Amino acid sequence: MDPDAYLDSLEPIGWRLGLERMRKLTTALGMPQHRFASIHVVGTNGKSSVTRMTAALLEAHGVSAGASVSPHAERWSQRTLVHGEEVAPGAWAKAIEQVARAAEGVNRTLEEGEAVTQFEAATAASFVALANARVRGAVIEAGLGGRLDATNTIPSKVTVLTSIGLDHTEWLGETEVEIAAEKLAVLRDQTTLVLGEVSDEVRALAEETARERNAGLVLAPLEPGAELRLRALGEFQRRNFAVACAAAEAFLGRLDRDAVIRVAAAVTIPGRLELVADDPPTYVDAAHNPAGAAALARSLIRIGGDQPVTACLAVLADKDATAMVAALAPALDYVICTELPAAALEGHGRPGARSRPAAELEEICKGIGLPAAAEPDLETAVRRARSIAPGTVVVTGSHYAIAPVRAALAT
Repeated sequence: MDPDAYLDSLEPIGWRLGLERMRKLTTALGMPQHRFASIHVVGTNGKSSVTRMTAALLEAHGVSAGASVSPHAERWSQRTLVHGEEVAPGAWAKAIEQVARAAEGVNRTLEEGEAVTQFEAATAASFVALANARVRGAVIEAGLGGRLDATNTIPSKVTVLTSIGLDHTEWLGETEVEIAAEKLAVLRDQTTLVLGEVSDEVRALAEETARERNAGLVLAPLEPGAELRLRALGEFQRRNFAVACAAAEAFLGRLDRDAVIRVAAAVTIPGRLELVADDPPTYVDAAHNPAGAAALARSLIRIGGDQPVTACLAVLADKDATAMVAALAPALDYVICTELPAAALEGHGRPGARSRPAAELEEICKGIGLPAAAEPDLETAVRRARSIAPGTVVVTGSHYAIAPVRAALAT
């Protein structure tokens, strides 16, 4: 069985939230998520970075660790990490085969029109692969929200709320507090909640939720220590690493400073201010909402220095492009507005999703006085941006731009 072909054949995410199917599926699989201790990472931005960093910290402290992240760039197996590396092809294929058999039986028990979804199958396969690898601890990134997300079937020992911003409001709520409530709902009784940088209102809700669940509350520092050097680029990654350290300490009960230093110097985060080409330096960043765009802008100002910064910007149609452009504008000198290839969206379970037209993005940019041009073809847009020298190029606006850009620059 081809694992990617199987997952691609299933009903896409479509955001069919609910836990009944996932509970039945994991039960049929023998509850693989109960065979390792887990940390649940929820939030608006920073989840993947904190997940990867926390797993690396556990590994550095002698805990055989794994992680589940989303979305992937090229292959579904990239969502599952064992000892910091993508799960081996054979191990992933075995996990998918187990899930496919279990899903077939579960589907027969569901009402007409109901079936195990793509995200549920992929998440269950991650649980199976991690259990089969006999990891002792796993860090699990939530997909959408938390309360009704398929990942909310793990008996987490620690919950991490990285940040809260206005994203996916059509599913999670209209305000930061409403969105935070959906995410904080995953907190288990008598466990620990680690809180990243949030508003006073969200912090108050987190404190109340922790009291109700008789859970400990840890407020992560904003910095991991000014003397600590991170390989991962970006000011926002320093905050993420501080959150990861707090999460790892809550899980382990202690942190070894030498181990923390080693992890900081080694860990990299794909798709987050990732340098993908030189001459000129070209970065790709998955910032896909206003808060993520603002964080990226602050880092670009430092990285770019006195050199001009040109962005290739591609945004999904359901995102707040106007707010994203406004957040990025202070760091940019020029924008080439482009579009996400349809194949990239379909390969991530997003058929029907569409990119905002390049011409609309151009109009938004020019509306706030930011010089811009439209080039709908992403590969052509990247080549054009890199031809503008000297300076720095950043491709941003969506997770779904990462793989096409890497492919384009590899040719």
